[in-house]
Amino acid sequence: MSPELEAFLAERKRRVEEALAAQVRAWKESVPAHLLEAMEYSLLGGGKRIRPILSLAAFEACGGPSERQDLVMDFAVALECVHTYSLVHDDLPAMDDDDLRRGRPTCHVLFGEATAILAGDALLTEAFALLADGDEPERARLVGILARAAGAAGMVGGQQLDLLMAGRPDLAEVEEVHRRKTGALLRASLEGGAVAAGAAAERVAALCAYGEALGLAFQIADDILDVVGDPAKMGKRTGGDQAKGKPTYPALVGLERARQLAREAQMRAIAALEGMGEEADALRALAAYVVERAS
Repeated sequence: MSPELEAFLAERKRRVEEALAAQVRAWKESVPAHLLEAMEYSLLGGGKRIRPILSLAAFEACGGPSERQDLVMDFAVALECVHTYSLVHDDLPAMDDDDLRRGRPTCHVLFGEATAILAGDALLTEAFALLADGDEPERARLVGILARAAGAAGMVGGQQLDLLMAGRPDLAEVEEVHRRKTGALLRASLEGGAVAAGAAAERVAALCAYGEALGLAFQIADDILDVVGDPAKMGKRTGGDQAKGKPTYPALVGLERARQLAREAQMRAIAALEGMGEEADALRALAAYVVERAS
């Protein structure tokens, strides 16, 4: 990773972390203590914050005005709440049955399954409450963007397909799962940032195309890291996909071909930004970084 990208990510992550912590403080007056503890443990438990950072990057690439900074940050926080809810639920015994996330016990291990389910439910619902709380006319559109990405046609549908896919090695099915389960929310990150900035339709479409390609590259890289990654660096056990018989990209086409497909998706992401100038350089660097981490 270049020093410039590292500095970019660190500064945006700091802003996102501050906004997430402020949101948790805002919940303290109304949320039962045990539930809030589980929500806070999951939401503030680390992670790269790629989705909210992508929203901020898209907003900046579209020249988002200062008076809309609160709007895009609300969208970024809502995104991370939805993403965190999905991790809490994915880790449950009924789903992926994982006991380690970001180097710590998963939510259900520490708080029990019932509270973990409720914590995920709460994070999902509070995301939309936060996003709807304001007068800007773009908020309704942002609610729709996030809802479609997270719902049955997006992330939730992708998880269902993932649960049904073990033992059925079909590359097209794997890509469809990735497009829904990971790509939909990444695409929404870019789309929401552009909409919050008031970008023109063609700029929003270009960033959506970037997000779709980036989402595929991101998930292929994750598939590769599950095979070759260092558990200490990743904060979770590797080899889980293979143990569960999931037909991942490396399992179906081999590591080298998987890496090639990730690079091809990366190049499609960068090509989608062709009409944009240096204001999109951070997005180009992010596309390269997503793939390089699995090289």
